[in-house]
Amino acid sequence: MTSPVGTSVTPSDPAPPVAGIAPAAGPTDLPLQSAAMVGSSGDGCAVTSDGLTKRFRGGQVAVDHIDLAVPHGAVYGFLGPNGSGKTTTIRMLLGLVRPTAGTSTLLGGRIPEDSQRVLPRVGALVEGPAFHPYLSGRDNLRRLDAADRTADPATCTERIAGALDRVGLSAAAGKRFRNYSLGMRQRLGIAAALLQPRELLILDEPTNGLDPQGTREVRSLVTDLAASGVTVLLSTHLLSEVEQICTHVGVMHVGKLVAQSRLSDLRSQTAQRIRVHTTRPELAVASLTRLGLHDVIGEGAQTGGQSSGEVTALLGSAKPEAVIATLVHDEVPVLAFGPVPVNLEDVFVTLTGEGFGVSG
Repeated sequence: MTSPVGTSVTPSDPAPPVAGIAPAAGPTDLPLQSAAMVGSSGDGCAVTSDGLTKRFRGGQVAVDHIDLAVPHGAVYGFLGPNGSGKTTTIRMLLGLVRPTAGTSTLLGGRIPEDSQRVLPRVGALVEGPAFHPYLSGRDNLRRLDAADRTADPATCTERIAGALDRVGLSAAAGKRFRNYSLGMRQRLGIAAALLQPRELLILDEPTNGLDPQGTREVRSLVTDLAASGVTVLLSTHLLSEVEQICTHVGVMHVGKLVAQSRLSDLRSQTAQRIRVHTTRPELAVASLTRLGLHDVIGEGAQTGGQSSGEVTALLGSAKPEAVIATLVHDEVPVLAFGPVPVNLEDVFVTLTGEGFGVSG
């Protein structure tokens, strides 16, 4: 079954008409939420969910009681491996799939009850864009715009040209969609989501298939939209993408939301490692071990009879100044001392105890 805008919907999950949406193909000590994002009342949030759950036929639980809170004006990285439940969650948020349990709101309106009022203010790209293959990119957008009851026909040509230019497809606007590369198809899907001014933009893997230049352009576009006040919910499995452009993050793992907070808060809650550069790494290892630091790792090399390298360890409750004083007291030559930067992969491993692979 297909919705009025061409989004594939399973027959078992009827959905109301969706306006303003681009077509689509078919263990830890960290808190689940930071203080700035607690609760699901909707206060200050563009997107919320309360116990949102989806169980498919056969008993598979794809999304398990998640409570989302996406603040207005945020670039929210919805992060998780492929198969973790991100796309199913987005489909429920947009009313394309009926949840088994729980509720959700977009821009203060309940879905699906307030869909007709809310969804025209929402632009979305869900999974792979599906357009008419024999129509050009421009004509595909024209068809979508004509189906939008909130669109002004008098400004159609101008808005389509602006959307195509914004995603770098002006030169290919007249080319048939079937001749578009995967990256070009992704761009056209984003253009469709931008045909009208939006308060909320939901993008599911928007850089899928893009070359490095195209990926940078999409990141720049998302940053510009956020700067203009648009809230962006960005679903991705790319850690680097979230680290570069997102202000907030929600981490999905096997259908559960295992963490949700500001990106800076999430990093700060991960166990801090320190790094010591020294010409005597063996002395540094012995000194840090005697001090009681855990997971002390030394790496060194012999060059002209002189060893050099670095030693890392978990800081724990020790004070950096006490560590430095101990190293100096033990006559360890310290060339440099500082924290090891925390990346999202470290955070994910801390949260789940697993690497960032594909969820079952």
